[in-house]
Amino acid sequence: MRTLGIALAVTVLAILISVPLGIFMAKVASPWLRALLAVSITLPLWAGYLVKVLAMRITFTEQGFANWLLAPFGLSGPGFSVLTVVLTLTYLWLPYMAVPVYTAIRQVPPNLFDASADLGAGSWRTIASVVLPIIKPALIAGSVFTFSLSLGDYLVARFVGGDTQMIGSVIASNINLNPPLAAAYSLVPIALVVIYLVSVQRTGALERM
Repeated sequence: MRTLGIALAVTVLAILISVPLGIFMAKVASPWLRALLAVSITLPLWAGYLVKVLAMRITFTEQGFANWLLAPFGLSGPGFSVLTVVLTLTYLWLPYMAVPVYTAIRQVPPNLFDASADLGAGSWRTIASVVLPIIKPALIAGSVFTFSLSLGDYLVARFVGGDTQMIGSVIASNINLNPPLAAAYSLVPIALVVIYLVSVQRTGALERM
């Protein structure tokens, strides 16, 4: 349940970041700023997986950037915890959500935004009633990546999770000591991903991936 909760939290957080960012890039930002943001979003994909995880580990150490940033406000970072695992996984897999969402929003006709404003809808109402229904396939397609990749991860929990364990952690620790137990646990993320894929198959999002 902890692993499932982490995977869902990463997916929701990636959506909350990607939708407003995609709207800003597609409909508000100037061409040069749009190009800069596009590079910034895909930049994490240029670095190795372990490099990014270790960078996040350094960020959330006791003397790391998070504590330095929050210290003037009398606050401290989350340290190595479940929250840090969620933040790190979101950082790792955000491009897989942001890119399809941005592409979908860019294809939304501008006159739909104008029509929504003419009918008296505010920004949030326009996003909820106009943008989200149109980009739903892109959201589902991106969530397939963020959900499945987070569900099977275990190195992030090992490096930044403290004593947090995920299903992958149990599999990795028992792969040599108790292979039958590791094999049994490995069926759990497979079953969850299959159930999720079957549940979204009718939306047609998988055909656009």
